[in-house]
Amino acid sequence: PTIETNMGADSNLHVLDAGVVRPSDILPAHSLPFTFFDVRWLRRPPVQRLFLYRLEHHHHHTVQQLILGLKASLSKALTLFYPLAGHVRLAPNTNRYELFYQPGDGVAFTVAEYDTDVDDLARSSDGEPVQVASLAPLVPTLPNGRAVLALQATGLLGGRGLALGVTMHHSAGDGASSTHFLHTWAAVCNGAVEMPPPPVIDRTLIADPRGLYDIYCKEMPTDDGEIELVTSSVSSVPDDQLVATFTLPQELLSGIKDTLARDAARHAAPPLRCSSMLAAYSFIWSCYCRAQQEQNQTKTTYFLFAVDHRARLKPPVPATYFGNCINPAVAAARHDELAAAGTGGLFTAFMAIASALEEEVGERSHERWDGCIERARGAMKAGAMFVVGSPRFRVYDINFGFGRPAKVVAVSAAKTGTMPMADAPNGVAGIEVGVSFPAGGMEHFRHCFDDAMHAIGMQDVYL
Repeated sequence: PTIETNMGADSNLHVLDAGVVRPSDILPAHSLPFTFFDVRWLRRPPVQRLFLYRLEHHHHHTVQQLILGLKASLSKALTLFYPLAGHVRLAPNTNRYELFYQPGDGVAFTVAEYDTDVDDLARSSDGEPVQVASLAPLVPTLPNGRAVLALQATGLLGGRGLALGVTMHHSAGDGASSTHFLHTWAAVCNGAVEMPPPPVIDRTLIADPRGLYDIYCKEMPTDDGEIELVTSSVSSVPDDQLVATFTLPQELLSGIKDTLARDAARHAAPPLRCSSMLAAYSFIWSCYCRAQQEQNQTKTTYFLFAVDHRARLKPPVPATYFGNCINPAVAAARHDELAAAGTGGLFTAFMAIASALEEEVGERSHERWDGCIERARGAMKAGAMFVVGSPRFRVYDINFGFGRPAKVVAVSAAKTGTMPMADAPNGVAGIEVGVSFPAGGMEHFRHCFDDAMHAIGMQDVYL
């Protein structure tokens, strides 16, 4: 396959090597059929994450040694996660897609240098923004030929940092699967005594009695022959687009839950079951709606978040199942009610999100799955915020032996309306959320965020 980089995006990037890393063991050819959970991601852009590591007392020579270690351990990890070295194709003599691996396949691995300091990229999680354009060259594009994984290791200015860019196509696996791979690769690299459990690579575990695969294929745009995958998410990001993250510490999340409980009592609503995730969703969605300069105040606006169904399928599939096993929950509410002053917007957001979750995990929810693409598409067209990532993926624990990441950025989510979510950095108890806006929009969001903190009496918590 042809190896492409984002080097054209920034002259500060110097590509030193563009090679391929193959599984360390010789493995037989293997076909992994797409399930209905997988096929609906075929037309979507890949997920692109950037891990930024600070290196203490390192220099150019040491960075190159670290990269050699990354390559050697990747080769071993790919023996367990061999489908990631393969490519998407139509199974011979059928109209069904599969992930196909054959001996000799491997993962594109680019080595580069970037004349930017790690501290200019790894901004703290207190809302300090960074330009998306400065991060984009550090995540690779997927090679042509329907590859599903590409990696890039970049030494940063003065050998003080290392950037690891990971681009993975969602059709190969969801966030639980991609981060399972990254945790395994890191454990091999750092010589961990206890390895993560191996992946369960068996698509027969996902039954499709309702014929959802064919229903989803009918709802996707078609062309003649095999499709080409979208190879990058960041090729069309505006120059002034910013991304910033905010840590919501446990104290703040508890304050949000207490506020919601008081509002529920005031509305004579039944007692709430509010997790930290739902508290974070509700808080950021209401802040986002306040920050939007919406002309039509009575329009319905939407919030999409993924629900993992591994434990909910009948029979359930293992937590280590490799592939996609998520479905979107779609919350809806009026814009003016979400943007209401005080804590009214927060309560509206929570009630809509809690209702959407109940609808997605309820007893007969799977009977609505045939319309999920249509519902999600309609929500996005009307105007929606959608979540990517999860604190459960523990991305800040991905340690290759040279420390925890100083910053993890979901670069592919650097678009207005997306909400990247992760565990809090530095081992802090809490949740990290991200937002992306053009410069003026980011300043306005920060103002709305501060107002929302005051409304729940938590203005002194956020440092």
